[in-house]
Amino acid sequence: MIPRYTRPEMARLWTDENKYRRWLEVEILALEAWELLGKVPPGTAKAVRENARIDVDRIAEIESRVRHDVIAFVSQVAETAGEAGKYIHYGLTSYDVVDTALSSLLRDSLMIILDDVSRLLDVLGKLAVRYKHTPMIGRTHGVHAEPVTFGLVLALWYEEMRRNRTRVELALSEISVGKLSGAVGTYAHVDPFVERYVCEKLGLEPAPLSNQIIQRDRHAMCISVLAVVAGTLEKMAITLRGLARTEIREVEEAFRQGQKGSSAMPHKRNPVGLEQICGMARLMRAYASAALENNSLWDQRDISNSSVERIIVPDSVILLNYMLNRMTGILLGLRVYPDRMLYNLNLTGGLVFSEEVMLLLISKGFTREEAYGKVQELAMAAWEGGASFKQRVLEDPEISRVCTAGEIEACFDFDKTLAHVDAVFERLGLTGEG
Repeated sequence: MIPRYTRPEMARLWTDENKYRRWLEVEILALEAWELLGKVPPGTAKAVRENARIDVDRIAEIESRVRHDVIAFVSQVAETAGEAGKYIHYGLTSYDVVDTALSSLLRDSLMIILDDVSRLLDVLGKLAVRYKHTPMIGRTHGVHAEPVTFGLVLALWYEEMRRNRTRVELALSEISVGKLSGAVGTYAHVDPFVERYVCEKLGLEPAPLSNQIIQRDRHAMCISVLAVVAGTLEKMAITLRGLARTEIREVEEAFRQGQKGSSAMPHKRNPVGLEQICGMARLMRAYASAALENNSLWDQRDISNSSVERIIVPDSVILLNYMLNRMTGILLGLRVYPDRMLYNLNLTGGLVFSEEVMLLLISKGFTREEAYGKVQELAMAAWEGGASFKQRVLEDPEISRVCTAGEIEACFDFDKTLAHVDAVFERLGLTGEG
């Protein structure tokens, strides 16, 4: 069953029936080229196009006997094509058809994924602008570091996803090649014109050189790129899951009416969509690993890649399509709690402004080592409780001798630490209303 977040056009691309239809299109286009070369009778391609029919069950029946899917396919369509059927697969080897059709399917799939990425970018960009000046605590090593804004967190993902769009475009170019060059790539029984003709009609480029197959470095690059995109989605999901922890609760994945979070605990509202995205990213990395392994085949080819690709190629594009649409939906429904972000930002009593205090002391004549030591001494005491860090700084006699209360107060100003947020957004081209 195809999940509902998978776009219908992606699901349709990878049905057995559509795969065989794409194979048949390659065969018919090859016949058109052979007609132009005078190698098959005029009207052959037209007769096959009009009469040939795909019967998935019949192909499976023949394959159970001959143990070869392309032979089974050729036999089945030839049965329905009449006299012209004898010319189907003329001069070709199996992977002339399989690989060229596979490239066209991957090309169409990547076009869908590019559209998915663009829709996610639109949502990310608008959310980033909306929360551009919403302060929250930045965390490194899971520990409070310095103030950021939620908009900056989103903008970081936006920029990474823009790079991913470029990567997918490169993968699209890399995979948009076909080959009809025969059993070992020498065109021994097929004229190179046939390859050029078929590829042009399908919107592909002829591979500059192939053996029996299109070289699998192209597929490895393609699926690796998809895994990188999935990794970005995982990065987003992990951050949002962390922010949704009960103790933090700065964001929350939307909880639908009637949804249940636990069979035992009625109060549960779990980030299940974000968790699923994290799990799926693991699968995508496994698919990329398998695709990399497929590049090394014996001599002019062996068949060890085939069984792997029947799983990883359709699964990888369908899965990423699902992940992109799932994340877009989560972001559209995301609950954001700015008050909670501000509350958490103030939890440490100003500790997050320690660097600003240190820089003030340096400007007042402290060496960096002296300033760091003094600020760390006060910060470590504040960690243990009692007076806040800010209060300790204001009351420290050594600091008070060189700094006014106003100068110290200025160190704890959110606006000062976040003064360059607008400049970052301008650099990204993120303007307007969220």
